[in-house]
Amino acid sequence: MRTVLVTGTGGAGRTTVAAATALAAAREGQRTLLLTADADGTPEALLGIGAPWSVPGRSADRLPWSVPAELAPGLWAARVVTDQWFRGELIALQDRGHGLLDLLGATPLDGEELTALPGVEAIALLRALRAAQTAPPGTGWDVLVVDMPPAPDTVALLALPEQLRRYLRRLLPAERQAARALRPMLAQLAGVPMPAQKLYETAERWERELTAVQGVIESEATTVRLVVEPGPLADRALRTARAGLALHGCRVEAVIANRLLPTGTSDPWLAALSGQQQDALKELYEQWAPAVPVRELPHLGRDPHGLGDPRPGEPHPGDSRPGEPHPGDSRPAEPHPGDGPGRAPAGLADLAGVVGAPGARPDRPAPDPWTVEDRLAEDGVLLWRLPLPGADRDGLSLVRRGDELIVTVAPFHRVLPLPSALRRCTVSGAGLRDGWLQVRFTPDPDLWPKRL
Repeated sequence: MRTVLVTGTGGAGRTTVAAATALAAAREGQRTLLLTADADGTPEALLGIGAPWSVPGRSADRLPWSVPAELAPGLWAARVVTDQWFRGELIALQDRGHGLLDLLGATPLDGEELTALPGVEAIALLRALRAAQTAPPGTGWDVLVVDMPPAPDTVALLALPEQLRRYLRRLLPAERQAARALRPMLAQLAGVPMPAQKLYETAERWERELTAVQGVIESEATTVRLVVEPGPLADRALRTARAGLALHGCRVEAVIANRLLPTGTSDPWLAALSGQQQDALKELYEQWAPAVPVRELPHLGRDPHGLGDPRPGEPHPGDSRPGEPHPGDSRPAEPHPGDGPGRAPAGLADLAGVVGAPGARPDRPAPDPWTVEDRLAEDGVLLWRLPLPGADRDGLSLVRRGDELIVTVAPFHRVLPLPSALRRCTVSGAGLRDGWLQVRFTPDPDLWPKRL
């Protein structure tokens, strides 16, 4: 299934762009689900739908999103219902462990008194990413568009499955599970109780779930759209987000420059704001294009509401009017002369043609972008090349720990297992050049195979 994660700087219009992307996909005949994690009611107001309500059914079967509302042919929208999902999961956990709770004299919690704990939103959203992929053939969706949190939170969320799997492997190593038959004997010899088999079974189930979610994130069919309202502060935030996404191997398919003001105006105040946006827009093109397309969305002068197909004969921002630049050009179109307080509110149809539908991509594991280059003959080193566009030297640090390399880029952190060849080497230097981190490894004479 094709998955598009829409994130960006705070307040840049992520929900609007996500909804327009989903509408564009549905217009191409693809069954599309728009999933939002925003709990403040903005998506419902934008799409013109009622309040969400959870999917009925047993807790084990209940999906972590509300009942999808059909907005247009081929387009459905739903919201991650964290509270309801958490409540159902915890009640189900209590039911499974009622024997132990009775033994301890614990009083079970009622569903009405349960509220979601901090951090559960991320778990519910990851569960939703996985659940959308497991629908039976013919009943699911072709495209999933997810309205994600702001970029820093999105990077942390996408890194979570890998981090949790690493914790599980360290706390409950797989090799220890092979000694289940010896556990009673080992407990007597050690004089301390050994971990129960139930603990390892639970860890195995978590490992399977986390592996499946990580597979969705790392698939070639999963890409990111970054939304930004061009400006000096937003540019720095976008650089940091780009470095974080690259650190975790996430593929950015487009940058959406949103709410661009008209140029060529005689109003000095508006001209100053527009000029600042155009300077920032130029920086965006220099940083991203042509490898990643930059798409421009003009400021509509109003908030979008509903799908709002343009009135017959009226062009939308995806079309060019005589004498006006195309939306793909560096200058957005001037406001239509008919714009004004009496005109109907603009809808998502005005924007869908500009953001475009996501292109087809194979649903398979993406190739590892971190490559080892053999320079033993020329320089006597192996070079590990890591793409980190957007990173700068001040916010970058590296630590070698055993067979792992710990990379920190600004607020983002990742522990990378070294390829087998590099484990027999020592780090002899590193450098950041043209968006690539290059770490030099020198073979350890005591560990490296002797040449014949």
